[in-house]
Amino acid sequence: MRITAVIVTGAAVGMLLSGCGSGGKSGSDGPAVRPPAKVAAPGPFVGECGNVTDDEVRDLGALGQITQSFKNSVGCTWQAGGIDGPSVTFASYRGSPLGREKAWVTAQGRNPESIQVGGHQGFQDVGTDGSICDFAVQLGDDFFEWSTSAGLLATNTGNPCDKNRKLAELTVQRLK
Repeated sequence: MRITAVIVTGAAVGMLLSGCGSGGKSGSDGPAVRPPAKVAAPGPFVGECGNVTDDEVRDLGALGQITQSFKNSVGCTWQAGGIDGPSVTFASYRGSPLGREKAWVTAQGRNPESIQVGGHQGFQDVGTDGSICDFAVQLGDDFFEWSTSAGLLATNTGNPCDKNRKLAELTVQRLK
């Protein structure tokens, strides 16, 4: 009797589970079809830190003595004079549209200007006080960005976008 109860219970559970499958139609005439996800083609390799050396960043970014640096596989930051001092940051974005970044900058009330570096389109944006510049360059489905901040106690050290352009030109020249 016990075996019969186990067999009947097992059959009942099996029938319940088979009813939960996807074999039945769900009210539509055909199966749901999703468009395939877009796979971004990798752009050229920009190298660690945009293929730019610490000395080049120090000199072109007018940092003086670099007191701190941070590097990982997608970005680098160089800082001079402590947390409130000038800094330079490089970031690489794989499969991320530059247009979205430009739209975000615009949504912040800023006015990015179109630029071109080595045949690649991009934009630059100088902060309202002239102490910060974001400089982004499109590479296929990828882009990279150099960002310079003059720091909290900044004195006029020129247009920060001019510094970023020089760094971006080096990155583009050294693409792999």
